[in-house]
Amino acid sequence: MKKVLLLSTLFSLALTLSYSAFAQEETDSATMEQTSDTAAMEQEIDSAAAMEEAAPEEVVEEVVQAEVAEDPSFQQIIKTKFIEGGPEFMGIVLIALILGLALCIERIIYLNMATTNNAKLLEEIDGAMSSGGVEAAKEVCRNTRGPVASIFYQGLDRMEEGLEMVEKSIIAYGSVQMGNLERGISWISLFIALAPMLGFMGTVIGMIGAFDAIEAAGDISPSLVAGGIKVALLTTVFGLIVAIILQIFYNYIVAKVDSIVNSMEDASISLVDLLYKHKK
Repeated sequence: MKKVLLLSTLFSLALTLSYSAFAQEETDSATMEQTSDTAAMEQEIDSAAAMEEAAPEEVVEEVVQAEVAEDPSFQQIIKTKFIEGGPEFMGIVLIALILGLALCIERIIYLNMATTNNAKLLEEIDGAMSSGGVEAAKEVCRNTRGPVASIFYQGLDRMEEGLEMVEKSIIAYGSVQMGNLERGISWISLFIALAPMLGFMGTVIGMIGAFDAIEAAGDISPSLVAGGIKVALLTTVFGLIVAIILQIFYNYIVAKVDSIVNSMEDASISLVDLLYKHKK
């Protein structure tokens, strides 16, 4: 009986100890899981905070890059295409444009300065001849700039030799002034013709390079010949653009010269009539 009681007591003690150990193990496991969960949550919070701090700068950079990539300026496009065309022929085409524009600007300034009010000049000469004679009229011409005043001066300078010499002097000096008005126009027309010719030459050379690449590779592929063809077409485009720009200025200059020449002829006829009136 005592042995039975002793065995039951020992069995109860063993169960109690096993239950306590199991409960302690579950508590430790729960604590460890809670600790790991807390550490993971803290790590996620730190990562989110870091992303939030870095996000604005990254977003701004991405937006700027996207805007630059999507909306390049006209100057950037021209610069990029000019560089892609190659420095050899693009440089020559650019020189043709610069020289042509320089000549056009010089001619436009000269022609605008050569334009005068012929009716007012004739009135001043008429008044000067009525009050002071030929010398007074010559002084008016000396103080007036432009080819018309120069022609009038040459005609008045031959007044003593008769009206026939006045007419011959006006015609001869009118041809000289016409040559001064047209000076440099032939160079502008040269650059107009030269720019597209240089572009076409660049096109031919680019096509030759493309065919050389095909021959060296022994195969025809778009990527192999695209570069040479692109350079060839870009030189042609820029050559035509230069020619178009210079052609517009050239036509304006020619029209301006024609207008001045017509006014010179009309004014010369009016001067002869004026001198004939005062000759009487």
